[in-house]
Amino acid sequence: MGKLGGFLRYGRVAAPARDPAERIGDYREFTGTVELPLLREQAARCMECGVPFCHGGCPLGNFIPEWNDLVYRDRWREAIEQLHRTNNFPELTGRLCPAPCEAACVLELREGDAVTIKQIEVAIVDRAWDEGWITPQPPRARTGRSVAVVGSGPSGLACAQQLNRRGHRVVVYERDEAGGGLVRFGVPDFKLEKRLVERRLRQLEDEGVEFRYDVDVGVDVSADELRDEHDAVVLAIGARVPRDLPVPGRELDGVHYAMEYLVQRNRWVARELGPRVAGAPAAPAPAGTISAADRHVVVIGGGDTGADCVANAHREGAASVTQIELVGEPPPARRDDLTPWPAWPMKLRTSYALEEGGDRSFSITTTAFSGDAGVERIHWRENSGVPPFDEIPGTETERPAGLVLLAMGFVGPEPGVLAAFDVAADDRGNVRAPTYATSSDGVFAAGDARRGQSLIVWAIAEGRKCAEAVDRWFATRPGTPVARRAAAERRA
Repeated sequence: MGKLGGFLRYGRVAAPARDPAERIGDYREFTGTVELPLLREQAARCMECGVPFCHGGCPLGNFIPEWNDLVYRDRWREAIEQLHRTNNFPELTGRLCPAPCEAACVLELREGDAVTIKQIEVAIVDRAWDEGWITPQPPRARTGRSVAVVGSGPSGLACAQQLNRRGHRVVVYERDEAGGGLVRFGVPDFKLEKRLVERRLRQLEDEGVEFRYDVDVGVDVSADELRDEHDAVVLAIGARVPRDLPVPGRELDGVHYAMEYLVQRNRWVARELGPRVAGAPAAPAPAGTISAADRHVVVIGGGDTGADCVANAHREGAASVTQIELVGEPPPARRDDLTPWPAWPMKLRTSYALEEGGDRSFSITTTAFSGDAGVERIHWRENSGVPPFDEIPGTETERPAGLVLLAMGFVGPEPGVLAAFDVAADDRGNVRAPTYATSSDGVFAAGDARRGQSLIVWAIAEGRKCAEAVDRWFATRPGTPVARRAAAERRA
C-alpha cells in the first residue's frame, strides 16, 4: 500500500486552514486540502501494516489503506468506489469526524505522525463530485415493502439510502423544514457548508427516497398512522434532550442551551446569507434572537458543541468569550497508562474555535448565575478535576456574563416518541435495541437514539447496520400487510 518506505521519506502535512484572524469575518469553510502532488505523497505514507489498526479505529471499518494506495496511484474513481463501499457520506465524516482512525494509525506510535486520513478522504469525495462520478443509484426493482424512517440526521439518511437501494419504499419523516438533522441545524457553515447536505438529499430523492418535512411524528402524524402505512419503522431521532444545570439563577434571561443558540445561528445564516455564504461577511443577528454581539459570553462545556458556540460568538463580535469545563486539564500528550495506542487518546486539545480567540479554564464548578433583568454574572468555584469533583474552599470567583450557553452534552432521545411507539428504554434513557430491533415488533432504532450521544461516523455506521437488521426482519415475514396491499394493487 502506498509507496514502499513512503512513511520514512515524507513527513505528515496537515490540511491547510485559513488564518483565524481572517476566517472569523465570514461563514465560509476554513479547512481545505493540500495540492495534488503533496496529497499523493501523504497517501504514499500509508505503510502496508500487517494489521491495519485504522480499520478498527473507524466505526465504519473504512478500507483506508486501499483508498490511500489508489490515491497514490492516481486511480481516483476506484478510490471513491472503495470509500462508498463502507461510507454513504464521506464528505460529512471527512469534515466533522475527529478521526479515531488517525489515532489508531500505526504511524501514530510516533505521536502526531499519523497518515492524514481525513484530508485524503475529503479530497477523494470532493473530486468525485466535481468529476460527476457520484450519481443516483436507484434500485432495479421494488420489493413492495415500505419503511418509515423518523429523523433525517446522518443515521436516518444512511439507513434510508441502504433500505431504498435494497428495493424497499422509504419515506423519511422530519419535523424541521429541511433535512440533515443536527448536521444542518447544529453544525456551523464554516465547518460544513450546507450545499453539501443539500447535494446528498437530492441524490437520495433521485434514488427514490421520499421526504416529508415539517412533520412531527407523535403530533402531526400518529404512531398508528405510520404503522398502518408502513411495514417497519426506524427511529433515528437522535439524543436531543440537553443536560441542564440546576443552579440558582438558571431561570434568568440569557441562559440558554447551546443548541438553541446554534440552531438559531444556522437558520440565520441560511436565511440572511443564503447562496452568498461562500464569501459573505459576518453580520449581526436579527432582533429577537439569541445574540452574542457585544456581550460577555460564557460557554459551559468543552466538547464540539461548546467549540461551535465559541466560534459563532467570535463571528458575532462578542465582547469576550470564556469556555469552562468541569473536568481537569488532560495531559499534554498521550499517556499509555490511561489510553494506550491504538485507543483514542485522552490528551489536551485546543479546538479550532479557541485558536480564533477566547479563554478556557478547567476544573470549574458553576455555582450560580446572577442579574436583574437578565444574567449579568456567573459564579463558580474550582474543583478537584476528577469525580466527584469536590469543590475547593476559598476559590470562589465571579465573572461578567451577558450570555451563558450550556453545552454539557445530551441525556437521551425525547421520551414522547418512545412512548408513542411503546418501545422500552434502557437505564440511560436510550432506546433498548441491542440488535436494532426494539421491544415493539416492526420498530427499529439507530444512531444516538440507540447508543447515546456519539460521533457522526457512529451515526452512519448505525444507520447502515439498522438497514441490514430491517432487511433480515423482512426476510422472516414475507407477507407483511403493506407488501400484500402493494401486490394486490399490481395484480389489479
